[in-house]
Amino acid sequence: MRDQESFVRLADEDLDAIVIGGDVTSGDVTSGEMELEDRQALRRVAGLSTELADVTEVEYRQLRLERVVLVGVWTDGSVTDAENSLTELAALAETAGSQVLEGLIQRRSRPDPATYIGRGKVDDLGSMVLSSGADTVICDGELSPSQLRNLEQRTKVKVVDRTALILDIFAQHAKSKEGKAQVELAQLEYLLPRLRGWGESLSRQAGGSGRGGGAGGGVGLRGPGETKLETDRRRIRIRISRLRREIKNMRTARYTKRARRTRSGVPGVAIAGYTNAGKSSLLNRLTNAGVLVEDSLFATLDPTTRRAYAADGRVYTLSDTVGFVRHLPHQIIEAFRSTLEEVADADLVLHVVDGAHPDPEEQVRAVREVLAEVGADKLPELLVVNKADAADEETLLRLKREWPEAIFVSARTGRGIDDARAAIEARLPRPAVEVRAVLPYDRGDLVARVHRQGEVLGTAHLPEGTKLHVRVDEALAAELAPYQEVAG
Repeated sequence: MRDQESFVRLADEDLDAIVIGGDVTSGDVTSGEMELEDRQALRRVAGLSTELADVTEVEYRQLRLERVVLVGVWTDGSVTDAENSLTELAALAETAGSQVLEGLIQRRSRPDPATYIGRGKVDDLGSMVLSSGADTVICDGELSPSQLRNLEQRTKVKVVDRTALILDIFAQHAKSKEGKAQVELAQLEYLLPRLRGWGESLSRQAGGSGRGGGAGGGVGLRGPGETKLETDRRRIRIRISRLRREIKNMRTARYTKRARRTRSGVPGVAIAGYTNAGKSSLLNRLTNAGVLVEDSLFATLDPTTRRAYAADGRVYTLSDTVGFVRHLPHQIIEAFRSTLEEVADADLVLHVVDGAHPDPEEQVRAVREVLAEVGADKLPELLVVNKADAADEETLLRLKREWPEAIFVSARTGRGIDDARAAIEARLPRPAVEVRAVLPYDRGDLVARVHRQGEVLGTAHLPEGTKLHVRVDEALAAELAPYQEVAG
């Protein structure tokens, strides 16, 4: 079997011979005796693994990338759009720990169904990989299993698509138990149709005793059995089912907390936006939350909710959420649906835009696309253009013309933060019932609830109690009803 393998795993440092395509080449791998092309064909990315420790002979794509070449297909839009997309892919690759060496864009009406880029361009790509010494090619799109296989056979190096790259970044940044489970579920669902066997892992397990009459064997029971690849797929499906159950249980706990906030009448504001737009920095500015801020894509995966106070005393919550990106993998959207539903259940979406980005309009379009997928596109939205201190004046003027209702801020310097806070408070839902009441001084608990849940329009202290002119919801208005008759 081994002399038929096109690639082998270099598991033993003392191997004296390397098998390549059926030929045996003696000598040390590091001695320079092998041709450069052959050495490229054997280079693997170390540390590939999943949490399925018992599945050991399958090639997984949970990657730690090194030296990479980027490839994109430009199907529509301008050349600037294509270049911005590849620039974003480079930022994603660097976030995953790669060194970007080269980039290649091809103009096509649609990606090639066999090799993603045109078959002639594949040769150019192979030459670029050889000359640059890259060990990985990253494609700016989601590749089919056959496209991945064909490109790897032609370029002799690892090929990764945009989806696998984003999943790898999520895996590096997930910290909470729920976040890790969500990322692992997304990775396994992506991996399942792309499993490939290593050599003998394609051989079949015996369906019964091959010698006849043994236990578990017998006439009619000696079938071809299950391949190792099929066994791995079955194990992964079992793991996916277990993860879905765990995430469902975690979702129940999240719903309970959300329902408690809803019953208390506290409005919720969800901070959404493109990855690295400055959402966490803005949350820290508005609430002193102390959330991790890092100049990195997808630094925040686990949602953070903090309490804030309006100028009139009303309490509301601000929730930081996972960042979005164009062509966000559907596996991520599905796995993180319970987290993204925090946005759908909010009273206001604070949509943060990176004003210093080369194409902020495309960022807004991509974010609104994801919001629509989770049912949050009908919510009130407040656009906040962040990083105004880093954007040039021409860009700011263009964006002000395009989004006249937007607030322009800098979370780093504090510019415009007061305006953003006032705009948030103006858009918070207002309680429906206006009440004038005098509460006895021994009902301080009710006064505190009114300040916390309602909108205080006026207050005064009388000998008989606290005089309030407030706007509250119907439930709280019913509790205040016994005191309304003494209102002046």
